[in-house]
Amino acid sequence: MYDVIVIGAGPAGSTAAKALAEKGFCVLLVERHKLPRYKSCSGVLIQKTLDLVRLCFGKDVPLSAACTPVENKGMIFTDDKGREFHFEQGGLNVWRSSFDNWLTEQAAASGAQVQDSTSAISCKEQSDSIAVTLHGERTYTEQARYVIDCEGVTGLLKRRLLGINQEFITTFQTFNQGKIQLDPHYFYAYLQPELSEYDAWFNVKDEMLVLGVSVKDTSRIRHFYGQFVSYMETHHGLHLQQQLKAEKWLMPHIRPGCPISYGQGRVLFAGEAAGFLNPMGEGISAGIESGYYAAQAIANHVDALDMIYADYERNTQQLKAYMERQWNFVGRMADTFSEMIR
Repeated sequence: MYDVIVIGAGPAGSTAAKALAEKGFCVLLVERHKLPRYKSCSGVLIQKTLDLVRLCFGKDVPLSAACTPVENKGMIFTDDKGREFHFEQGGLNVWRSSFDNWLTEQAAASGAQVQDSTSAISCKEQSDSIAVTLHGERTYTEQARYVIDCEGVTGLLKRRLLGINQEFITTFQTFNQGKIQLDPHYFYAYLQPELSEYDAWFNVKDEMLVLGVSVKDTSRIRHFYGQFVSYMETHHGLHLQQQLKAEKWLMPHIRPGCPISYGQGRVLFAGEAAGFLNPMGEGISAGIESGYYAAQAIANHVDALDMIYADYERNTQQLKAYMERQWNFVGRMADTFSEMIR
């Protein structure tokens, strides 16, 4: 029997698995995708993320995970009135597949057992353990004392465990060859309601121009994407030559008050599965931090479930407060997010 089964090999899951394994716990880290897994993401590691990686993994992110331009200098927001706000901050531009895979390798090096192409489809709590049904090449059951669900909004376990349907935001982005009159060292976010139902963005990865929009109604993706391309052509001299690929993804729709679901019974939630997500979809730092604290809570109080939850919730209060401040700030920048003002 495992001490802990961690579901999802993203930043939250790999951090939790490493933190537990290096303390001597028997850990299974399962990932439903084939590793290295791919995730649609800006891939911008802000300074907070770089600091957390150094704290939780004991080393810096390797340049082998980076793409060009390697250095990110910060974010430039355009509010719903067309006004620009510059936020200078050092960061790193990475491919999520390479970055996430490096994190998973660190967890494995610390002793966690990693199983990819394996989905967690259900669980059943028992008196002092939990049975998790996994599906890969075959369907089978593993026993553990605890589970940490880090699979984000698209995982089955949380939805089946709580019997709820989460609200989603759909993101759509394209990778293109072309030219634009913007500094590629920044991430650009646009909050005008005519460009998206949530936000639109631009950044550069390995000389590819990345253009994205997020919507609540998926039938309007093409409309808003066309509006955004026209806006970038008019205001920033965008000239597209060839679209190389397009992709969709889902992220949670964060509601006023930023409610967090810490878990149920012997299943703890971390990262996006718990509801930790900052504005503009920045979930890497929140994933690492919440995954670390979920693991520490289990390690500190392995025989006391109530103490695990108390410890986890207490140690993530600053993270939740940071998240609330960020959403409050964006709410004051654009009417689209005004409901987030507290």
